[in-house]
Formats: sequence, structure tokens, C-alpha cells
Amino acid sequence: MTGARDRTRAERKKRKRRLTARPASTDEQAPEADDPRANGGSQPSETFQERLARRSEERNAVARAKLEPLGAGERPGAVTVGAIVSAIFAVTITVSAILAIAGVEAGDREIRPFPLIIFAAVLWAMAIGMWRARYWAVLGFQTLLLLVLLASAFGLVVVSSVLQAVGTTLLLAGSGVLFYFMIRAMARIQMPKSPGAE
Repeated sequence: MTGARDRTRAERKKRKRRLTARPASTDEQAPEADDPRANGGSQPSETFQERLARRSEERNAVARAKLEPLGAGERPGAVTVGAIVSAIFAVTITVSAILAIAGVEAGDREIRPFPLIIFAAVLWAMAIGMWRARYWAVLGFQTLLLLVLLASAFGLVVVSSVLQAVGTTLLLAGSGVLFYFMIRAMARIQMPKSPGAE
């Protein structure tokens, strides 16, 4: 019995010696963990945020590849519509400012011409800028559309008649559609100018 126990202990000691001697020899042959070739050439694992950002950038690159730069004197249709709408509002506000300067009263309320003049000037600048397909004008008009969208959405909560609800819904839908199409137009305006364009 004692001979068998001694042999078993001796075999265990030999196994321990072999196990402790292996890592030193295998470490020299094994590829480093930081080397991308260690995992068959695959890149290190990326986090969820990095993967999400990469996929988003890939989708943006595909969308940008489908866009065509503006030609000489070309203007997107949505920008043309925006310029016309801005000009109509600018004319309306300008007439209101002139009437306020002339002293015309609107019911019992006193109209101050100075804010109307500033707002009309901004609308005229946006109308002219969009007619010339300028990025800053489109961005400013989109900001105005966003305010109209928010006001229309809140207005639907407090409508008091069917006619008012229909008008507010049409305003919300129209401004939303124009806002959507102007996003693509802004992307085209941002692209490098094509040969022959100003």
C-alpha cells in the first residue's frame, strides 16, 4: 500500500512539473492577444455605441452617394416652394407693418410696427436666400417650419370647432411635408458645386 501511494505521489509531482513548465514554452509560440492576426484577422470586438455609430455612418454614406450636386442655376423644388411661401408671408407682414405705421387700428388692440418690420425683414431675407439656394436661408426657414409644427400640434389640443381642427391639421400636415422634403434639399445644397455652377 505504501509503495502504491509513493508511486502516485511521484506521478502527481511529475505532472505538476510538466504543467508549470508548459506556459513558459507555449507563450513564446502563441500569438499576442493584441495582434489582430491572433483571431484569424478579425478586428477587436466593438461596443454597442461604436457599432451603432458605424452603421449610422454607413447609411449616411449610402444616402450621400444617391444625391446629385446642384447644377448651374438649379434650385430644388422644395426650396422654391419655401421661397414662395416665405415671400407671401413677407408681403403680408410688410403690409401689416405699413398699416401699423399709418395708425390703422385692429379692433381694440394697438399694433406695434417695429416687431413687424423686423419679422418682415427676416422673411424677405429668407425668401431671397432660398431663391438663390443658400444653405443659411433654408436652415432658417426650417427653423420657422419647426415652430409652426409645434404651434399646430399644441393648437390641436385646444381647438373649439371642426373648422378650426381641419385648418390646424392641414397646417400641421403641410408644414411637416415641406420640412421633410427640405432636409434632402439641404443635403444637396451642402454638396460640392458641380462644374459651371456659381
